[in-house]
Amino acid sequence: MRFHGTESYVATEDLKVAVNAAIVLERPLLVKGEPGTGKTVLAEEIAKALHAPLITWHIKSTTKAQQGLYEYDAVSRLRDSQLGDPRVSDIGHYIKRGKLWEAFASETRPVLLIDEIDKADIEFPNDLLLELDRMEFHVYETGETVRARQRPIVVITSNNEKELPDAFLRRCFFHYIKFPDAETMARIVEVHFPGIKRRLVEEALRIFFEIREAPGLKKKPSTSELLDWLKLLLAEDFTPEQLRERDPRRLIPPLHGALLKNEQDVHLFEKLAFMARRDGR
Repeated sequence: MRFHGTESYVATEDLKVAVNAAIVLERPLLVKGEPGTGKTVLAEEIAKALHAPLITWHIKSTTKAQQGLYEYDAVSRLRDSQLGDPRVSDIGHYIKRGKLWEAFASETRPVLLIDEIDKADIEFPNDLLLELDRMEFHVYETGETVRARQRPIVVITSNNEKELPDAFLRRCFFHYIKFPDAETMARIVEVHFPGIKRRLVEEALRIFFEIREAPGLKKKPSTSELLDWLKLLLAEDFTPEQLRERDPRRLIPPLHGALLKNEQDVHLFEKLAFMARRDGR
């Protein structure tokens, strides 16, 4: 069981090595990188490439580790007991399986995505240590122990919003997805827009990387934003010549709302572009 990438996902060699190392070691693959670099999509593509079911657990700031195991609905059971419902004799009716339980119970080895783990409370990763290590947990209400039929391939993503505990990091195989260079980005664009005009892509990429390198930019545009921008350029039938236009009244690229996502960056880029053109560059 090895990951070689897919036709719809451009995976670098070091990323393929990281995925396969995590599979061999049977450890969670912790993936970090800028937002929009394909961390979440990676898990989907691994599942697609290995013909494995994908189970996704999207983490929020209010998410607790226990929710990934199971939740016991004591309120519903109390209400049903007051109504004389015979189901109250079976507490299992009030146990809701979490995403880890789903993964453990899967007949086929699944890919379990724990998405944006850094959004949760700082104790969240530590609360999952035992379950991810032993691949089992105890259901106190029923007295049963749930064990994984097959160890799932676990992919954990983080946007580095907060530091993860050392004890948790020790149990993971780590990979940082670097932002794609121009050559890799061109391959990504070709995957999403087969046969796209080469000269248009070259000019768009030049502008895109110029924007990313602008000093003081609050939010750098990501891969997904570049793809959105290209889609708009194609829809509006822009030419490479139009993108190269040096009209001083047009200080930022057309349809820049796909790339610049706050007013500070728009004003900053207008100022930088104006200064560059004033200096005759």
